[in-house]
This record gives sequence, C-alpha cells and structure tokens, in this order.
Amino acid sequence: MVRLNVIYTRTGDKGETGLGDGSRRPKSDPRVAAMGDVDETNCAVGLARLSTSSATEGTLASIEATLARIQNDLFDLGADLSLPRRPDEAPGAALRIAPSQVESLERAIDALNEKLEPLRSFVLPAGSAAAAALHQARAVCRRAERSLVALASIEGEDVGDAALAYVNRLSDYLFVAARAANNDGRADVLWAPGAHQTENR
Repeated sequence: MVRLNVIYTRTGDKGETGLGDGSRRPKSDPRVAAMGDVDETNCAVGLARLSTSSATEGTLASIEATLARIQNDLFDLGADLSLPRRPDEAPGAALRIAPSQVESLERAIDALNEKLEPLRSFVLPAGSAAAAALHQARAVCRRAERSLVALASIEGEDVGDAALAYVNRLSDYLFVAARAANNDGRADVLWAPGAHQTENR
C-alpha cells in the first residue's frame, strides 16, 4: 500500500525530482515531461467523467466504466515511466503496462464502434458536453503520446512497446467515445472545409 503522509518535501525546490529508482532528474527532463503529460491526460479523463458519472445504463454508462479503468491504467503508466527499464530487468520485477491493458482498450473501441454512424467528414470537438470533454482528453492524450515517442527516441531511454501502444490506443478510444457520446455519431458536428472563407467580402 502507498502511504503519503508528507505532501511537501522540499527536495524539488531546486528544479529536480526523484524517479522510482532513486535517481534525480531535472523537472525539464523528457522522462519527467512524459510523466507529467500522462498525469495531465488522467486529469482530462477525470473531467470528462463529470459528464458520464451519473449515467446508470446505456452508452454513457459503458463509457464511464471504461474511463474509471483508464484512470487506474494511467497511474500504472506513470509508475512504468517513473522507473527506467534496465536491460537485465526480470519479468514482473516492476509495474509495467501489459499487453492485456492495450487489448482491453481495443475491445472497448470495437464495442462502441459497432454502433457508430459512418464518418462522412472530420468531426469538430463539439456536440454534447461529454463529447467535447472526451475530445479534450483525446487531444491531451495525443500530446502524451508525442512525449513518450520523443522519450523513446533518446539513446538510453527505453519505453516499453505496450506503453507506447497504450497511449496510441487510448486516444483512439477517446475519439470513438466522443462520437458515441454524440448520440452514436448522429449528433457529431462535422467540419465544412472553407465554409466561411467568403464571408464579409
């Protein structure tokens, strides 16, 4: 069990923070930045749940249950990133995102996608409050994905394949969930390319 009795430790006052292995990194370090973007994604998912938490049945209730699981998974991802992988790491020696967590997202995507209206255009991040919040979470998740990809490209910084797949699949889920929250896509707000270019001329 994790116990956090002291909230401020003063150990980060000079711009450094500790990783799970006890090493210190600048707070601007790419690994720390990736952890922060994952945390922000979790916060955005939490805000999206304000629009789904009262649902007791139907699509929104299904989305709510999945979002609750996602928030816990994102803490797992943060723990994964906070402990740099070692080449000799034994399986199960550290908490890592597992392929099963990616597969769970894929099943959730497939279940929602079966009911969606076919896409006729790109959709704007609008519609219902739940849809807009889910689109916001999707955009934040895409930033987290870019941070993980950037971290993985640095020599000596290993990011697990399942971790990279998870954030990629999560943004897909959030997009599909946003459409589902718009009456299964029937209330999507569609992009009309160039629709206002001739106004006020």
